[in-house]
Amino acid sequence: MRGGFAANWWKFLGVGLLLFAIPMAWLGNVSVQVILHETIRNLYFHVTMWFAMIAVFAGSVFYSIKALRTGNRLHDIRAEQFAQTGMMFGFIGITTGMMWANYTWGAPWVDDPKLNGSAVSLLIYMAYFVLRGSLNDPIRRLRAAGAYNIFAFVMLILLIGLMPRINDSLHPGNGGNPGFGGYDLKNEMKWVFYPSVLGWILIGFWIAGIKSKSAIAKYTLEEEITES
Repeated sequence: MRGGFAANWWKFLGVGLLLFAIPMAWLGNVSVQVILHETIRNLYFHVTMWFAMIAVFAGSVFYSIKALRTGNRLHDIRAEQFAQTGMMFGFIGITTGMMWANYTWGAPWVDDPKLNGSAVSLLIYMAYFVLRGSLNDPIRRLRAAGAYNIFAFVMLILLIGLMPRINDSLHPGNGGNPGFGGYDLKNEMKWVFYPSVLGWILIGFWIAGIKSKSAIAKYTLEEEITES
């Protein structure tokens, strides 16, 4: 890693947090609840993916705003790579959620506002990549994709954050259901859950950064070949 520990401390922190959290997610004490039973351990894998997804998507929006303000195509490339990483976390979140739902609700997919909102949100983000692929002019692509990315993030917050709270939902903390804090979770769970959330967010930004550097290097090489 370039820059040594001082420049990459947050990467080491992310790895360290997950090296602690993942084994504890399987072996640590949990607050066994009615219906949930031992599946409550999926809290460490499912919910943390959504936190990481939202954080990485927020990073994508940040770079889209910078691209719109400056017209710098490198920011647009970073926005795309962060969005791709966010989609990865989103698909993992959907998959782990379906596994959890199958055990606790009797089916991998039920008519639930948060489930439906999550699926629609990912479809909206898939349209972001379709939009990018449909525009050949880089300036038009930067502007259209940047504006759409902001719209997609706003819809994400509305669909998975606001709508389940004002409609009946099976998810904890939504539709009148108590959040996990109301289930008297063991303190040991909190000491695993929060480090896991932070760890996955840091790893998400690390992955997005690697993808961005690779995409920028490819873009720079193509530009040099075109100019020569």
